[in-house]
Amino acid sequence: MTCKKCGSQDIKKDGDKFICNSCGAVATKKENKKDGKEEKPKSTAREAFEFILPIVIALIVAMLLKTFIFANAIVPTGSMLNTIQEKDRIIASRIEYNFHEPERYDIIIFKAPDEVAKGNDKEYYIKRIIGLPGETVNIVNGVVYVTDKNGKSTQTRDDFITACEPTGNWGPYEVPEDSYFVMGDNRESSVDSRYWTSTNYVHKDLIIGKAKFCYFPFTDIRKFD
Repeated sequence: MTCKKCGSQDIKKDGDKFICNSCGAVATKKENKKDGKEEKPKSTAREAFEFILPIVIALIVAMLLKTFIFANAIVPTGSMLNTIQEKDRIIASRIEYNFHEPERYDIIIFKAPDEVAKGNDKEYYIKRIIGLPGETVNIVNGVVYVTDKNGKSTQTRDDFITACEPTGNWGPYEVPEDSYFVMGDNRESSVDSRYWTSTNYVHKDLIIGKAKFCYFPFTDIRKFD
């Protein structure tokens, strides 16, 4: 060992200290300590593990959120114009209806009943709830009326439909319990409860979630009522 101050090699050790007999300089042995122990260099495998672990945790959390909390959907058609544009990307809440029943005018993402009847539960639709369980839906010259369990008939809102003149006479549709009658806002270009062949209704078990907001395109982010 050589003294850094004078270059002498006449060094004596005194505990953790090193003393130069020529100039009297004192030095100590430098150690990386943690809890009183010398810290060892991390192995490549450990460094890789510590790098990858947060990424894996983030992916697991994202997967859990997607599976149990949120649903993501890309709208392929213009059946919900002008509320939802073609190719819009929508986030829906999967847990919304754990706290209350679906309500009229909710926009929902659900499994397509005709496809489910064929054994395919991967096809999703997005429509607006118009008729509730126990109600009767009648469409006269494109105008939608619902009659409740007490026999009171009401015309439904039309402020959200496209600026075209809805046409056609449909119904009556008697909505079963735990089921819903749904329609697209683009009434003249929507495959909805009026046209399905297996059933005219969406059973509650087929509902994926309530549409909450559009997050893409980023220039038109908006929340749904």
